[in-house]
Amino acid sequence: MRIFKPYLAAMLAVWTLGVSLMAHADLPDFTPLVESASPAVVNISTRQNLPASRGGAMSMPDLEGLPPGIREFFERSIPQMPQGPGSRQREAQSLGSGFIISADGYVLTNNHVVADADEIMVRLSDRSDHTAKLIGADPRTDVALLKIDAKNLPTVKLGSSERLKVGEWVLAIGSPFGFDHSATAGIVSAKGRSLPNENYVPFIQTDVAINPGNSGGPLFNLNGEVVGINSQIFTRSGGFMGLSFAIPIDVAMNVANQLRTDGKVTRGWLGVVIQEVDKDLAESFGLERPAGALIAQVLENGPAAKGGLKVGDVILSVNNQPIIESADLPHLIGNLKPDSTVEMNIVREGARKTISVKVGNMPDDDSIAASSGSNAERSSNRLGISVADLTAEQKKSLDIQSGVVIRQVSDGPAALIGLRPGDIITHLNNQAVGSARQFQEAVKDLPRNRSISMRVMRDGRASFITFKLPE
Repeated sequence: MRIFKPYLAAMLAVWTLGVSLMAHADLPDFTPLVESASPAVVNISTRQNLPASRGGAMSMPDLEGLPPGIREFFERSIPQMPQGPGSRQREAQSLGSGFIISADGYVLTNNHVVADADEIMVRLSDRSDHTAKLIGADPRTDVALLKIDAKNLPTVKLGSSERLKVGEWVLAIGSPFGFDHSATAGIVSAKGRSLPNENYVPFIQTDVAINPGNSGGPLFNLNGEVVGINSQIFTRSGGFMGLSFAIPIDVAMNVANQLRTDGKVTRGWLGVVIQEVDKDLAESFGLERPAGALIAQVLENGPAAKGGLKVGDVILSVNNQPIIESADLPHLIGNLKPDSTVEMNIVREGARKTISVKVGNMPDDDSIAASSGSNAERSSNRLGISVADLTAEQKKSLDIQSGVVIRQVSDGPAALIGLRPGDIITHLNNQAVGSARQFQEAVKDLPRNRSISMRVMRDGRASFITFKLPE
C-alpha cells in the first residue's frame, strides 16, 4: 500500500482543485453589471431648516457610535453653518441613494430619505450636483419621485419583481455611510414579507449588506435589471445583520407612475380589520388548514359592509389569488383601482361561498377610532366571567349591533386567555351574541377539548381569540 500513497495524494489534490474551480466557476461575475449600472445610480443629500437653538449653533447629524475613520469622513464632508450671535437657524442633513429611471431626469428613492427636506441635492456619477424637485411621495410604500433638470442621462433597466425567485443572486449599489457607488451582493432570502406598520408592501428580503445611506438605492438581478428599492434593515446594533428589505419594483413603479401623472396615489380599500388564522382558529371555523384572512371588524358604510362581508368571514382568495397569510389581503386590495369589483372566495359559518365586492378608495386617514365601555349585571358561568347587556348608548358609541360587556373576571378559562372587565364579546363559537341571556345559553353548549373562537373588542379594536375547555 505504501506504493500507492503518493498516487492517491496526487489524485486527491487534483480532485480538490477541480472541486474548487467548479465552485468558483458557479459564482457570478458582477463586474459587467456594476460597470453598466453604476452610472445611473445617484447619491442624494438633503437639508432641512430647523428652529433656532439656544446660541444659534448648528446641530450636526448624530455620528455617535460610528467608527473613527467614518466619523471623521462625515465631519469633513458635511458643511458647518457659522456659529455665533448672528446665527438664526440650525440645519439637519441626511444621506441616501436613488436611481435614474428616465433620460430626462426622473429619479426614484425612498420617501424617508427626502421627507421634510427644504433642499434636495442629487449627485450624479460624474460628480455633478443638481437641485431636485420633489414630484410626489407616498409614505405608505416609502417611495418618492424626484426630478432634476438634465437631459440624456444614463438610466437603469427595469425588471419584474414578480418573476424574482428565492435563492436568486441580487446586487445593491448605493452610498452606505456616504461612500458613493458601493456594490454589495447576496441572494433573495424570501418574498412577500410583511413588516410592522407596513401593510401595503410585500417586501423582498435579502442578505445583501445594506447600511445607512443605501436607502433608496436599486437592487439588481443578474440581468442588470432593477427588481427592488433598498428600504429597510433589521438590526440590533445599528449596522447590517443579514436581514435587508427592498420594495418590489412593480409596487414602486405603480406608485411612481401615479405620482408622475396625478401627483398622488390612490389604492383599493375594503374597510375591514383582519387577523391571522392560526391552527386553533382554523379548527374552530372548520378550515382544513390555517390560511386566509379572518374579518374581525367591518367598518360601517365601508366597501366590505356594502358588499355583504361580515364579521367572522374568512377570505380565502381574491380574484382567484389565494390568501395564504392575512397580510396578503391588503397587498392585493391595495394594488386594485378604486371602484373595481372583485370576486372573493370566503368561508362563512363553515360553508364556502363566493361574493362580489366593489373596492373603495382608501381614505387619507385609515385609522379606526372607537370607544369601549362597561355596564351592569349578569351571573357567572363556566368561563369564569359575569357579563351584562350593552346599553343603546354603548352600542352607538361602539358602532355595533349586539354584544355583551364583561363586568367581572374570576379564576377560570377567561382569566387564562387574558379577558378583563370592560371587554366586549360579540361572537362566541361562531355565533353572534345578542344579549347576556343568549351568551349564558351559548356558554352551556360549548364543546370540551376543542378549539372555540370568541370575538372580543377592546379599546375599539376587535380580534378573534381561541381557547379550549378541558375535559
